[in-house]
Amino acid sequence: MPNPDDNAAPTATFVDLSTIEPVNCPCGWARRAFAGNPNFPGTVHLTEITDDAVSHYHREHTELYVILDCPDAAALEIEGQRHPVKPLNAILIPPGVSHRAVGRMRVLIVCVPDFDPADEHPSK
Repeated sequence: MPNPDDNAAPTATFVDLSTIEPVNCPCGWARRAFAGNPNFPGTVHLTEITDDAVSHYHREHTELYVILDCPDAAALEIEGQRHPVKPLNAILIPPGVSHRAVGRMRVLIVCVPDFDPADEHPSK
């Protein structure tokens, strides 16, 4: 017997990121959405970067950082080199690239594939 859902029209998925419980991560606190969604190959994280963000890398994940809010002196440290950032800058970080945010900031991160905390590795 056919499944009636097989003929269902695709629909949008709405998520209020502010209602997701934040989890601790090397950058600070992240609210992660869309894991396991068959219509999206990754996850979206609303991340509050803290002053004690730790340099790390991912073996499998590509991350796209979109800076939403940050102070004038904020930077992204990529492979040990600091790059100034400002709101609405976007930075694509491929697997294997060591990175950390410097300074408090609010960032939207798109991670592909679905985020896995086991793929967070301290920089060498």
